Amino acid sequence: MTAGNYGTPEPENDDPFAYLYHSEGDASGSEPGQTVAQPGVPRTSYNQVKRVGERQYGNAGATAGGGYGYPPQAPTQQVPQQGQPTQYAPQQPPQPPQQAPGGRRAARGGSGGGPNNKMLLIGAVAVVAVVAIIISAVMIKGSGAKSQAGGSKPSATSGANSAQPAQSASSSSSDSTAGALPGTTDAATLTLAGGAQKSTQWSGAKASGGEYVDHMTSVGASVTWTVTAPKAASYDLWVRYANAQKDAASATTVVNGKALGWKMDLKNYGKEGDWTGWYRTFVSVNLNKGSNTVAVTCASGDSCHFNLDQLALVEAGGAKPNW
Repeated sequence: MTAGNYGTPEPENDDPFAYLYHSEGDASGSEPGQTVAQPGVPRTSYNQVKRVGERQYGNAGATAGGGYGYPPQAPTQQVPQQGQPTQYAPQQPPQPPQQAPGGRRAARGGSGGGPNNKMLLIGAVAVVAVVAIIISAVMIKGSGAKSQAGGSKPSATSGANSAQPAQSASSSSSDSTAGALPGTTDAATLTLAGGAQKSTQWSGAKASGGEYVDHMTSVGASVTWTVTAPKAASYDLWVRYANAQKDAASATTVVNGKALGWKMDLKNYGKEGDWTGWYRTFVSVNLNKGSNTVAVTCASGDSCHFNLDQLALVEAGGAKPNW
């Protein structure tokens, strides 16, 4: 050691913590990217004291952080070397935070949902209204049905009302009796006209006292029966007669003053000249509901050699009289 350097420590030994002030892997104390000072050349960069734990990445002039326990620091501006133009890094404007479509209000079901939420709300209100109308209609209908059921029940305290059903039943029974078919009747008890007469000459008649109607051979001779039909319909008119002639007899049926287009066939099924044999035949007639007139008449062109014992009116296709 010379006198000129006495008392002056060596550069690498002047500070035991010098390694903390240099970049990692740089023993000379120069920062990455900086030029080491040379004799006779002015310095363009300077070493700066760094905090413990501070690291540099990338550009030499920018710090990655403020070290342990220190806030981050703004990057220091690098001093340009002589003869070089000054360069500045373009700064980007701050970007606003991005939100999801519809924003927070849309995520919470607010007005950010647009017209779809309004349409859904209107549809829900319409459905509720329709359901309310249907329920009201059902309740009203059920109430009306209960009222009708209650009104049909007779009152136990009303004596006049309780007597009315019995009276109605009596009237119905009377009407039914009045509208029933008359059944079998004796010809001698009916209205006779045109020369028709009563007779008891021949036996075998079923009429009361054996009395029957004779002398039907004259044109215009008739037996008229007034009957009450329970309904407008077709009926069978049966007659019990006697014919002792060789040929079949015939007659015209008149209903309510109108002659039918078909004749009543009165054929002889026994011996010729035997007036004690009695037979039966029928003809279909259409009657109105209520009172009707049915007549057995000897019209022009008829062969009226027959006697009449009884007449019967039954429903079409009904049971035959017991003759």
